[in-house]
Amino acid sequence: MLTEFFNAFVKATGWLPQKIAFRTKIEYEDKAVQDRHIKGPAIIICNHTSVFDYAVLLFVFFTRTLRVQMAEVLFQKKPLGLFLKMMGGIYVNRDTHDFSFMGKSEELLRKGKVAGIFPESRLPLKNEERPLPFKPSAAYIALAADVPVIPVYTNGSYFNLKKRAHVIIGTPMNVHDFADDARSEKENIDRLTNAMRERIIRLGRMLDDTANEKK
Repeated sequence: MLTEFFNAFVKATGWLPQKIAFRTKIEYEDKAVQDRHIKGPAIIICNHTSVFDYAVLLFVFFTRTLRVQMAEVLFQKKPLGLFLKMMGGIYVNRDTHDFSFMGKSEELLRKGKVAGIFPESRLPLKNEERPLPFKPSAAYIALAADVPVIPVYTNGSYFNLKKRAHVIIGTPMNVHDFADDARSEKENIDRLTNAMRERIIRLGRMLDDTANEKK
């Protein structure tokens, strides 16, 4: 309850500043199927362009409290670490073989919550292909918790007076479509992981096409 209250406070006080900083324009793959309002448990996956991606998602999905997986380096910075903990951030230590974040994410989803995951696991370097290859943990959690995956793409244009932040929300992915009893668990996870990355790439192309049409 405390996490929900703190999120509501941050969103209420941060609404105007984020409107100025991001000027987010939201597009949809199919608004009739999935808009900004999420019913029930779900995983949101998104490409990773900046540490501000998290802030953008908070306000895109304004009506739900997002428990987002976050790297250890963010929690190590004070007072940022305390703030993220109060926001319900899920601690991920990328330097160890501690996979407790997966169990924590699955537990929250089984309670009807919404988890946010950046499957690239880190920010791309300047000359790296984007999006980076996805880590399999998001697919593993989705299959284990049996919840839909909502893909989201952002162009990462933040604090830019000439170009707005554009976000496109995709239609949910049904994990059952990628689970086959005839395949091994690893094969199913790899299949869903690859499909999630392809969906993010497709949403990016859709956003580019929409921008070109408006020009």
